[in-house]
Amino acid sequence: RIPNWWKNRSDSFKVSVKIGENNLSRLTFNSLLDFNVELSLGGETITRNEAKRLLAESEGLAFIKNKWVEIDHDTLRETLLAYERAQSLSKEGAMSLVEAMRLELNAGKVFAVSSDAHEFEISNGAWLQTVFSNLVCPDSLPAITCGKNFKAELRAYQAKGLNWLYYMRSLGLGACLADDMGLGKTIQIIALLNHLYSSHGKDTGKALIVIPATLIGNWMSELKRFAPHLACCVIHPMEHDNLDGTDTGFIDANAVFITTYGMIARYEWLSNLHWEYLILDEAQMIKNPHTKQTKAVKRLKAAHRIAMTGTPIENRLSDLWSIFDFINPGLLGSAKEFTGFTKGLKDSPHGYARLKKVVSPFILRRLKTDKAVITDLPEKIEMKTYAALSKKQAVLYSALVDDLSRSLEKAKEGIQRKGLLLAALLKFKQICNHPDQYLGQKAYIEPESGKFARLREICETIGEKRERALVFTQFKEITAALADYLEGVFGHKGLVLHGEVAVKKRKEVVDAFQGHAYVPFMVLSIKAGGVGLNLTAANHVIHFDRWWNPAVENQATDRAFRIGQKKNVVVHKFITKGTIEEKIDLMIEDKIKLASDILPDSQENWITEMNNEELLNLFALSV
Repeated sequence: RIPNWWKNRSDSFKVSVKIGENNLSRLTFNSLLDFNVELSLGGETITRNEAKRLLAESEGLAFIKNKWVEIDHDTLRETLLAYERAQSLSKEGAMSLVEAMRLELNAGKVFAVSSDAHEFEISNGAWLQTVFSNLVCPDSLPAITCGKNFKAELRAYQAKGLNWLYYMRSLGLGACLADDMGLGKTIQIIALLNHLYSSHGKDTGKALIVIPATLIGNWMSELKRFAPHLACCVIHPMEHDNLDGTDTGFIDANAVFITTYGMIARYEWLSNLHWEYLILDEAQMIKNPHTKQTKAVKRLKAAHRIAMTGTPIENRLSDLWSIFDFINPGLLGSAKEFTGFTKGLKDSPHGYARLKKVVSPFILRRLKTDKAVITDLPEKIEMKTYAALSKKQAVLYSALVDDLSRSLEKAKEGIQRKGLLLAALLKFKQICNHPDQYLGQKAYIEPESGKFARLREICETIGEKRERALVFTQFKEITAALADYLEGVFGHKGLVLHGEVAVKKRKEVVDAFQGHAYVPFMVLSIKAGGVGLNLTAANHVIHFDRWWNPAVENQATDRAFRIGQKKNVVVHKFITKGTIEEKIDLMIEDKIKLASDILPDSQENWITEMNNEELLNLFALSV
C-alpha cells in the first residue's frame, strides 16, 4: 500500500522521441528524418529490461536508480507498449516529416495506446529545430530580391515574408501566408513570382492563382502595376473565349494564370495540367472540405502550394484542417483523425499548444496592430452604436416572438427545428433593420426604424467633414433603400456593390469611390464587398446589421483599415437595444476571446443547439 505522504512524489514513466538530429541537404514532405527513442523515469533513461523487471514486481514502491518509485502496472504496461512500438519504427531507420508531425499531435494514436499525452515527449533534433526556428521567425533567413523590373519597394516585414515564401519553396513545403488583412499579401506573392521568373525564365513553370471573382480586377491591376513584364492570363469567360482546353497556345504564351473558384469545377482540363505553383487567395473559401468547390481545388496538381488568407480559422478548427489538407496533405492526419483530436481538446487543453507547435512553422502571420510590424498605420476606433425600436418595430418583434414560441412547441427535433430557428433569426434581423424589409414593402420611412435615425446622425457628421463611409449589410434587398436614404442625408449620390453587380463593373465602382470626385458613401453586401477590395478613401465603416462572426466583420472593416489609409478609421457596429442583437453581441464578447488562441467559434448555428426555454429568453424583447 502506498502511503499518502508519497503520492505526490512519484516519478512518471515517459517515452521520449527525438526527430531530425542529423542534417539533410533538402527537407521535403517525403524526406526521411532520423529519430531515436528512449524510455525514461523521472528524467533518467532506463532500459526495456529494467522496465520489465519493475512490471514483474508487485504494485507499490520499488527501488531503482537509487530512488523509490511508485509502480502502477496499467500505466507502466501501456508506456512500455508505446516504447516497443516506437522502437520497431526506429529500427526501420527513419520517419517522414508527416509522420513526425502526426506523432507530435497525437502520439497515443500513432502508437495505438490510450495513455494520456503527458507520457510522451516529442522533441526536434538540432537540425530540424533550426529549420523550424527559421520558419517561425524568418528574420534570420537569407534575403532575396524582388527580381528584375519590379516596380515597388517592399516594406521590411513584406521583404521578410518574401524570404520566408522562397525558403518554404526551397524546402518543398506548402505555406500559408496569413498576414492580417490589409498588410499586402498580394504584393508579397507577386514579388515571389517575379523573382522566380526573373531568375529561371521559362524553366520556372506555370503558376495558377485561384481567387474569388470579385478580385479579378484587383489582381490584374496589381500585377500590371508591380510586375508589368510578367505575362499573365485570366481563365474566365469574361476575358477569354476559347476555354475548352484544346487550344494550348495561350498557356504556352503566359507564365501566370488567374481563375476563380467557380471556374475550377467548370474547366476540368485545369486539373489535367501540372502546375508548378498553385496559389489560393482568400483560402478560407475552401474551409468546408465537403463542398464541390473545395474538392475541385484539391484535385489540382502542383509542385508548390500557397494559401493566402487573413482568417485561417473563421469558425472552427476544421477550417484550419482543410487549408492544411491543401498546402501539406496528411500533416494534420485525415479529417476523421483530426476531428477525433479536436474533440479531445475540452478534456485536454494542452492539446492546443501541441497543435500550435505543429502548424506554426507553416503559417506566417503578422498583425496590423503590432507596432513592430507597421508603425505608420492610423488607429482603428471601434464603437457600438445603439438604436431603439420604433413602435412599429416593437409590435412586429413581439408578434414574431409569440409566433416562434407556438412553432417551437410543434417543431420536431433535427433539421426541421434548425430550419425554423435560422429562418426566425433572419426575420428578427430584418425587423431590427426596418419594418419594410420584413414586410416586403418599399417606403422605408425613417421614423419607423431606430437604425435609420441613428444612421442619419452619424452620416450628417461624416458629410460635414467631407469624409466617406462604407455601409455593410448582409441583405442585398436593402442595399438600394439604404443608398436612396443616404443620398438624401449627404445630398450626394453614392455607390452600391453586391453580388449581382457584374464582375467587370465592380472595378469601375471601386475606382469611382477611390477617385478625386467626392463620393460620400458606398453600400455593400458583406459577402460581395467584404473581401479583397481596397477602399481606403473611406475612414468610416458602418455595420448596419451584424454578421455575428468577428472574422467576417473584420475582413469587411479592413477594406478601409489597410495600407494606404491616412486617417483614423472609425467603426460603428449597429445594435438594436433590448433585442436578440444586443444579447448575441454580449455572448460574442465572451466567445471572441478564443480567437487569440486558436479557435474563434462564433457562428450562428450554435443558436440552434439551445433548448426552447433558452431560445425564447434569447429572442424575447427586453426593453
